[in-house]
Amino acid sequence: MKETDIVTADEAAIEHSERLQAVIRDEISTTGAMPFDRFMELALYAPGLGYYTAGSQKFGAAGDFVTAPEISVLFSQCLANQCAEILQNTSGDILEFGAGSGIMAAHILLHLEKLDCLPLQYLILDLSPDLKQRQQQTIKNLAPHLLEKVTWISQLPGSFNGVMLGNEVLDAMPVSMFQKQGGEILEQFLVVQQNEIKPLWQEASALLYQRVQQLEKAYGRFSDGYTSEINFRLDGWIESLAGCLNKGAIILIDYGYAGHEFYHADRKMGTLICHYQHRAHDDPFKLIGLQDVTANVDFSAVKQAAENNGLQVAGFTPQANFLVSAGIETLLSTYDPNDTENFIAISQGVKALMLPSEMGERFKVIGLTKNIEAALSGFAMRDLSDRL
Repeated sequence: MKETDIVTADEAAIEHSERLQAVIRDEISTTGAMPFDRFMELALYAPGLGYYTAGSQKFGAAGDFVTAPEISVLFSQCLANQCAEILQNTSGDILEFGAGSGIMAAHILLHLEKLDCLPLQYLILDLSPDLKQRQQQTIKNLAPHLLEKVTWISQLPGSFNGVMLGNEVLDAMPVSMFQKQGGEILEQFLVVQQNEIKPLWQEASALLYQRVQQLEKAYGRFSDGYTSEINFRLDGWIESLAGCLNKGAIILIDYGYAGHEFYHADRKMGTLICHYQHRAHDDPFKLIGLQDVTANVDFSAVKQAAENNGLQVAGFTPQANFLVSAGIETLLSTYDPNDTENFIAISQGVKALMLPSEMGERFKVIGLTKNIEAALSGFAMRDLSDRL
């Protein structure tokens, strides 16, 4: 993307970005060079100023990107089928992380109502006050009689039985950046030069240095100039989920790879990507606070964190296979092909979810369980967990 394509924000948005940049500059002046993961944290989550905590439109045609629940109701209905299977074994609640516009919550509840398998509660944990309001309005519009089932929480419950759901949550976690230069392992930091925030590669922290050495031992030496990311927040997050989950499952859907693919020699520029007004580019320092900044998920790291914390990996599969196993073809068959306009629309949504060139292969689903013996049917068709 050309720079002129990126900088199309209005004056108010640019002023908003400048306020966040001032916060970042102040912290750098106080604490010194800022690690990239801290920069990403502020860019996305700084109170009232970060991308996810400010009030701009993010999801759907009027936002910066479209997620699977916005594309087709069948995505949420398939998840609901999987949730129903788990709830029948555990009873309890559903907890959704980062519920976006709220459309997935509404459609899951409506489908579970049809299946006579509603959870005791549908909990939503979201850091954005603006999105909380939008979620409430969406559920009120689509499923007003089920709004009483929904509770918004600001932290994990002390104990939990049921299903935890995270659709495109892991990719929004702050990551650390590393690069191999002249045989040395460097880390990206942010400094202020002439009042502008600039990236700088310098000696890596001991933690990052050690992790990169572990990656090279597992996947081979990185070439000079090789750049990639590591999510150090993942382990603590999985640990916290495992700590409060008594009995049930965690279903995470995101774009990413097994470790050997994530750190493949050919993927030498990493996976960091930014989204602004439905256009993707790789510069996180443009319009800070106004654009989404994400990195692909290392699902091997998810598996390792899960097993380190007493969780079992119930399955790992591309999104297309999960949706077939969870009944998308049966759900599609309930639509009347003679209702041409509606049937074409729902079929196009299914293609976007399923085709390898769209979301079908790029997005993966991983299931983690605790204290339940039953297999999760969403992974029945193709379980690739042995590749993690």
